Amino acid sequence: MSKVMLNGLTKRFGKVEAVKNVTLEVKDGEFVALLGPSGCGKTTTLRCIAGLEKPDEGDIYIGEKMVTKLSPPDRNVSMVFQSYALYPHMTAFDNIAFPLWIRRRPRDEIREKVKKVAEILEISEFLNRKPGELSGGQCQRVALGRAIIRNPAVFLLDEPLANLDAKLRISTRAELKRLQKQLGATMIFVTHDQVEAMTMAERIAVMNNGVIEQFGSPDEIYQQPTNMFVSSFIGTPAMNLIECSLVENGRVISLVFSTNTLPVPDSIGRKLIENKKSKDVVFGIRPEDISIHEKSKPNSYKTKVYVVEPLGNEKLVTVEMGNTYLKVRTGLDFKLEMSENSWIDFDWNKVYFFDKNTGKTIIYGLSKSTNKI
Repeated sequence: MSKVMLNGLTKRFGKVEAVKNVTLEVKDGEFVALLGPSGCGKTTTLRCIAGLEKPDEGDIYIGEKMVTKLSPPDRNVSMVFQSYALYPHMTAFDNIAFPLWIRRRPRDEIREKVKKVAEILEISEFLNRKPGELSGGQCQRVALGRAIIRNPAVFLLDEPLANLDAKLRISTRAELKRLQKQLGATMIFVTHDQVEAMTMAERIAVMNNGVIEQFGSPDEIYQQPTNMFVSSFIGTPAMNLIECSLVENGRVISLVFSTNTLPVPDSIGRKLIENKKSKDVVFGIRPEDISIHEKSKPNSYKTKVYVVEPLGNEKLVTVEMGNTYLKVRTGLDFKLEMSENSWIDFDWNKVYFFDKNTGKTIIYGLSKSTNKI
């Protein structure tokens, strides 16, 4: 297997710049996700690595070799498409064996390699079936088998689980992660599903408008987002983000919302005053870091229940705080209904503040290091 390096990769389609000066290094044997909304440039980046698109600027390296101008067959990569791209008139055996057939490998060698790959993917009993006789999950494994049998330097996967139902996606995620470790393979996969990226990838490149907003481990992306886009894209439900102004009145530092004023702990306030570039900031907190109560408590803020959504093992409550709406995760013992008064308090160790103008993170909260903008 080999590492993959992108250096200043840029791809345009007419006047549209789909990928903008992307620099990225994927380590040998690493499982990396390109994550982002539709149209962010993630699939175009993958297709440039595969050689299916020619970049307008920048270089692509696989291992120590620059492959920017090489044709797809000369790059030693295998790509698994969202649609599987299996030959419908061929059996699963022949679909898997096809890369070896066209290289005119001996029949005994082909038979032995297909057998080994089928055992790894647990599809030995389906080898005589055609794609129309297979389930979506089985077709996905056949497509993976066709990629594996070539023993490529890099595996490229374009939304490989998108066509599977919800239950099958969960099991296939685990299978694909296990397979990657078993093969020691360098894998780059594209997804718009943050759960897929968080559960499968060792590192995630969060893309938006053709650029990489942040590249790091799932924990880093979740706990230390570099800007508002990353903080709002990662997490289900999304982080609560509220525009507000920072006001200092003597020793008291407060956040002024549209209809509310909230004093903040002195340590948070001092960090904000030291690092802000403007009094206008965005306050962020995740739903699981808000506590909700049926009665008033010290340092709690009065709210009103807007809607309650039962989720089986928990409840998701939306509350009104003036003109502001906040999502709160809570337990099944929460009994308040719509329009009833409630009280919330924040875990100030886990709050975030962003610059309103640039969107960049100012601070991560009391328990996290300051990130100056």
